Amino acid sequence: MVSTPLRPRPTLRRLTPGDRRSFLQAVARSRALHHPWAYPPDTPDAFDAYIEIDRARHALAVVVDHEEPLVGIYALSQIHHGSFRNAYLGYYAFVPHAGEGYMREAMTLVFRYAFGELRLHRLQANVQPGNERSLELLRATGWREEGYARRYLKIGGRWRDHVLFSILAEDVYASVPGRRPVYDRRRPGTRPSDAAQPPDG
Repeated sequence: MVSTPLRPRPTLRRLTPGDRRSFLQAVARSRALHHPWAYPPDTPDAFDAYIEIDRARHALAVVVDHEEPLVGIYALSQIHHGSFRNAYLGYYAFVPHAGEGYMREAMTLVFRYAFGELRLHRLQANVQPGNERSLELLRATGWREEGYARRYLKIGGRWRDHVLFSILAEDVYASVPGRRPVYDRRRPGTRPSDAAQPPDG
C-alpha cells in the first residue's frame, strides 16, 4: 500500500523586506487572477511602502512548508482599538496556489490573530459583487453579509460597487480549534504582531 503524502498546512507570518523579490514575482504571474478585483503593489517602492511599520496596518503572508513561493496575502488595515476594536481585511492568493484551499485554511489563523493577539472585536471585508471566488471564501468561513455599497471604492481607476461583510469575535470563538501558532516560530521576527504591538486595555 502506497502512503499518501500529508498535505502541508498553511502558516501566517508578517510580510518582511526579505519577501520583496518573491512577492513581486508572485504579483507579476498573478495579474490575470487579480485584475480587476485587486491591484497589489507591483514595484519595489510600492512594496517597501506596503510593509512599512504601521500600527494601523499589518501585511501578513500565507506560506506552506515555511518555504517559497508565497501562497497569498491577508492584510489588516485601519486597525482600531478602544471602544471600536475593528479592522478591515483585504486578501488575495497567488498563482500557482490559488484555488487549492490554503487561503480558506489560513482564515482560521487570521481569526486567531485578530481576535486573540490583537484583541479585536470585529472584522469587516468588502468584495466586488462579481468576484465569486472571494465571495465564496467569506461565506465558507462564517462571514455575514451586511449590505451593498454603490461605487464604494476606486479600484483600477473605476468606482466599484461592493458587498459588505463582517464577522465578530463571538461568531468564531467556539469554532477556532487548537493552539497551533499563527506564525512560524522558527523564523525570528516574523510573528505578525512583531511590527506593531496593540495597546493594553
